[in-house]
Amino acid sequence: MAPSRRRAPSAPPNRATQGCTAVLTAFEPVVNPRQLAGYCTDLLRYHRRRTRVVMVGNVAVGGDNPIRVQSMTTTLTKDVDATTAQAIRLVEAGCEIVRITAPTVNDAKAIGEVRAKLRARGITVPLVADIHFSPAAAMEAADHVDKVRINPGNFADSRKFAQRSYTDSEYAAELGRIRERFGPLVLKCKERGIAMRIGTNHGSLSDRVVNRYGDTPEGMVESALEFVRICEDAGYYDVILSMKASNPKVMVAAYRLLAARMEAEGMRYPFHLGVTEAGNGEDARIKSAAGIGTLLEDGIGDTIRVSLAEEPEAEIPVAVS
Repeated sequence: MAPSRRRAPSAPPNRATQGCTAVLTAFEPVVNPRQLAGYCTDLLRYHRRRTRVVMVGNVAVGGDNPIRVQSMTTTLTKDVDATTAQAIRLVEAGCEIVRITAPTVNDAKAIGEVRAKLRARGITVPLVADIHFSPAAAMEAADHVDKVRINPGNFADSRKFAQRSYTDSEYAAELGRIRERFGPLVLKCKERGIAMRIGTNHGSLSDRVVNRYGDTPEGMVESALEFVRICEDAGYYDVILSMKASNPKVMVAAYRLLAARMEAEGMRYPFHLGVTEAGNGEDARIKSAAGIGTLLEDGIGDTIRVSLAEEPEAEIPVAVS
C-alpha cells in the first residue's frame, strides 16, 4: 500500500490570501503556495498572528505581549560557574529567556545548580533546557527549568538515512511508539506547570518523516504536529513551536506553512523564530534579518533568537535592532 500524503484543508479564496499566494510564487520550489492559504490575513496591512499566551517562568510569550528576545549559552553546562557567568552577561545585555543545553542527565542536574546561583543573586530570568536524543535528560531537566525544548526529529526517532516505505498501519504504529516515549515528559511538564518548545530542525528530520514527506518544509511541519497532537491529547497546551533551518528560504516557507496549517486546525500556539547556524559577522546578521524580519512583517513570531557563531551576548543587540 503506497503511503498517503496528508494535505491541509483548502481555505475559501479571498482577496487577502490570493495576494499572499501571488507574492509567494518565489517559494514554489520549496512549498506549494496553495498550501499557504490563510497563513496571513492581509499583505498590505500588518496584523499580528493571534496566539494563546504561554508563560515561560515569569515571561509571557504570545498574545499581545512584546516579541521576546532570547539566546543560548555556549559553555559546558557542567561548568556551573562559567555557565552562570555567561547567563548573567546575557541578562545584562537584555536577554529575556536563557537556553542551556542538556545532552545528559548530569547536564540537566547542573542546570538546577545554575538556577540556584542565579536566584541567589536575585536574577529570575527563565531558563530553558535544550534536549536532543535523551528523554531521560528531558525528564530530569523538567525539575529545574521553566521550559523544555525538544527536537521531534531525534527525541524518539533516529536518522540513519535509511530508505523504506511505511504503510499507514506501520506509520501509525511508529506514532504509538513515539507517544510512549514522549507522553511521560508531557505529563510531567503539565504537572509542574512549565512550558515546552517543540523545535523542528530542517537538518534533523527523522527517517520516518523524510521517507513519507521528504526533507521539506512539509516534513518539518508534520514532524512538529505529530508531537503537538500528543500534547493536546493529554490536555497540555503550554507549547511554543519553531521551524528552524540554516536556509532562510526554507525557514520562511516552513513557518508560513505551519501558520497556515494551524489556522486550518484552529491551533493558536506561539512561534519561536530563528535561522539556525547563521554564522558570524555581517553575512550572519543579514541572513537572520532576511528570515526573521520577513516573518515578523507577516505578523508571525512571538519570540526570537538570532543565532551567531560569536559570544551569545552579541546576539541580543542584533535581535532588538
